[in-house]
Amino acid sequence: MILEEERRAVIRTCQRMQRLGLVVGTAGNVSVRVGDRVVVSPSAVEYQDLAPGMIGVHDMDGRPVDAQLRPSSELPLHLAVYRGTGAQAITHNHAPASTALGLVVDEVPCSHYYSGMFGGPIRVAPYARFGTDELAGNVCAALQGRLGALMSNHGAITIGPSLEKAFSLLPYLEYVCEIQLRAAATGLPVKTLDEDQMAHVLEGLKTYVPTRITG
Repeated sequence: MILEEERRAVIRTCQRMQRLGLVVGTAGNVSVRVGDRVVVSPSAVEYQDLAPGMIGVHDMDGRPVDAQLRPSSELPLHLAVYRGTGAQAITHNHAPASTALGLVVDEVPCSHYYSGMFGGPIRVAPYARFGTDELAGNVCAALQGRLGALMSNHGAITIGPSLEKAFSLLPYLEYVCEIQLRAAATGLPVKTLDEDQMAHVLEGLKTYVPTRITG
């Protein structure tokens, strides 16, 4: 079986997202790029039932190379992000705080220095129906210079140079969104970090590596 370890990594990541409450049912998807091939989770299969042979391998035009099942409906989004960024892995989820915040803002300000982990203020991609080229274009634009973005009326996405890195960002993105929601709910002004403060944060984060999450 080609790319068996990458297929197993996609399964582990899907199951870890579920254990951490970052997805509801199968409403999320994961992929990793290996050269000109993309290993991606299938559509509408319970994560606990996944086996390596169910994880499809497609080329960069979306054609199946070795795929028993229909790929995630968001395969066009994954392919567009790979073409438009330097990402080598993608995780997409519908976690509560990030999904909720994407309903009320167009950008998440730097209210917590963890925003620096994503490259700065977290953008919200305008809504477009799932699985469409329009959604793919909107998300690619929101990810320019960033490692994560929200998707209006939809969910969130993180990218990285590896699947482990992309996944490790998910809980931090959900945390940033949760505290922003709670702060905004007070009705009081929300303190944010200015450009100079964020520049110091970004410098400090260059050597920061999150502890592996095994939830």
